[in-house]
Amino acid sequence: MGHAHDHDHDHDHDHSELDATELRVRALQSVLAEKGYIDPAALDEIVDTYQTRVGPRNGASVVAKAWSDPAFREWLLRDATAAIASLGYTGRQGEHMVAVENTDAVHNMVVCTLCSCYPWPVLGLPPAWYKSAPYRSRAVRDPHGVLAEFGVTLPAGKQVRVWDSTAEVRYLVLPQRPAGTEGLDEEQLAALVTRDSMIGTGLPNTP
Repeated sequence: MGHAHDHDHDHDHDHSELDATELRVRALQSVLAEKGYIDPAALDEIVDTYQTRVGPRNGASVVAKAWSDPAFREWLLRDATAAIASLGYTGRQGEHMVAVENTDAVHNMVVCTLCSCYPWPVLGLPPAWYKSAPYRSRAVRDPHGVLAEFGVTLPAGKQVRVWDSTAEVRYLVLPQRPAGTEGLDEEQLAALVTRDSMIGTGLPNTP
């Protein structure tokens, strides 16, 4: 199971590791393609599926339904795997889901301190910064500093709870519904949901 870390409390992202990782991945991909072990076109199709067609849009639909349907929200918080599956979003890396809800008192943020466990069926491919060592180490130690770098400033005294994803459990943050959205339907609400707001490093857009 993952673990939550509570913090009531500044850092620079080091992109050098991301650049080195990207170079290694590209070199490995080239070698494997030259040896005929992988089909670059098929690989591009998989990446495109998760980045554009799946991406965070599935997760946004889940959040929008939870915002507009109290019964679904309760189900999502009680059994996220089943609730998400009911919308047709299932698959590898999404077998065991837990939804954590932001409130006036608590802000949730997700990290994988050991590697890059991430709920692909609802959020697509993990962003490069999610896999970086600086984020993985400092999200737990200095969550307020990390949030500030993402442009998120929380009210004084608001608790930050950091959830550590594992191979067994992956988390989805249910962000707070923005004010002034009472008349919006689910499609319009989903358009306000950002990937980062479902990781906890961002907030939903406002109308």
